[in-house]
Amino acid sequence: MIRTLLAALSVPVLSSLASPAAAPGWGGHYEGGDGEHHGGEWGPPSSPHGPWEHGHHGPVCVVEASADDSSPAILDAFARCGHNSGSETGKVIFKNETYNIKQVMNTTGLCNVDVDLQGTLSWDNSDLPYWLNHSLPVGYQNQSSAWLFGGENVKWTGNGYGTLDGNGQTWYDFVNGTNNYPGRPHQITITGTSDSYFSGLRFVQSQMWTMTVIHSHDLLLEDIYVNSTDQKRAVGFEFSSLNTDGADTIYSDNITFRRWTVDNGDDSISAKANSTNILIEDCKFYTGLGVAIGSIGQYPDRFEVVENLTARNIEINNMRYGVYVKTWTGVHSGYPPNGGGGGHGYAANMTFENFYLINASGIFAITQCTSYNSASGNCDTSEFNIRDLSILNWNGTTTSDVIGDMQCSGASPCTGLKIEGVGGIVDTVNGTHPDQYLCDSVVDPTVSPLRKSDNDCRIVFC
Repeated sequence: MIRTLLAALSVPVLSSLASPAAAPGWGGHYEGGDGEHHGGEWGPPSSPHGPWEHGHHGPVCVVEASADDSSPAILDAFARCGHNSGSETGKVIFKNETYNIKQVMNTTGLCNVDVDLQGTLSWDNSDLPYWLNHSLPVGYQNQSSAWLFGGENVKWTGNGYGTLDGNGQTWYDFVNGTNNYPGRPHQITITGTSDSYFSGLRFVQSQMWTMTVIHSHDLLLEDIYVNSTDQKRAVGFEFSSLNTDGADTIYSDNITFRRWTVDNGDDSISAKANSTNILIEDCKFYTGLGVAIGSIGQYPDRFEVVENLTARNIEINNMRYGVYVKTWTGVHSGYPPNGGGGGHGYAANMTFENFYLINASGIFAITQCTSYNSASGNCDTSEFNIRDLSILNWNGTTTSDVIGDMQCSGASPCTGLKIEGVGGIVDTVNGTHPDQYLCDSVVDPTVSPLRKSDNDCRIVFC
């Protein structure tokens, strides 16, 4: 399909644009896999709430650090103090010490427990074959993890300095740019978790993805710091650590990310399969790829969705995009994590509002061309639909004159796309305001400003 270039007037747009009409309510009960919608009328998503102020009437376990391997003591502490009933609440305390970790850990099925991390959990990567052969399955994309953590009514605080250190430089050197190296572990996987709160944690040099939130609902994660940058290469998304996402949501509902700082070489926060009612707000992201939807549509036998997502008040620093959406093509080739395609579903009711760009390479993009080992072509074959997406009130600086690069699939064109209030963005290369839209298979977009001569793009494919 011939790509069409739409030129928009490069004049500022008044910031007092009317807010978009509220998205429709859920209108039904969706279950995908064992992911389930737990919210009500779509908002933006509400922050989960729960009994964060626990009474400590249950057992208290203080974890003693070992000069060799602290993982047995950690597992023992959660086994003794992490499973409580009724009004009883246990507590697991990590002192202001360094805890070396040489083994995978599974601390799931927790109930009514507070975790107080005052020190540093430091992963030992001196034996990479151990981790490659023993990392624990996440349950999606053949990904695996160093730590499966989860339960009900969990409160975990890092006090602003409690740290999980993946010592990831060893992994960055080892994989040497290989995408999704088999067995390379995620730092931590929050799985089967509900009505829980995580705050004040620091993650540095994660082995791969920092945090995977899967099969979970009603979580608040706030005041989180992530830095997974390659110390041997120049900082920036083209040179930094690959597959070091800040956080990914999968089969999860009503998840709030608030006041996150992420510096990495990949997605800042990514909403993947069956992520519903996701709120990302008041965050600062550096040197990665941007806020991501997907990738999704990888499994030909599954119907997957991303629905009701709001990201607002976001600062983007030296990144490839502010936001980008990525789906697999409709042609199945290979197997996850680096292969797949042919999946069905939709991404809908997404709002990205009040973004501030600082030297971003691009602004907003959609691609439905993801394929096996980054093969090209088949961009018009995906039947995964993207609709009802709004970009509202963005400002700042970029090195691009393209506001939106939207390469949608001819087999399932994008609809209901709205881009308004972006006239305050400055292209620092030309000293002008970006005024271009690149479109494939986009139906009835609402973009502002727009030249009168281009009004046909409102009623036809562009």
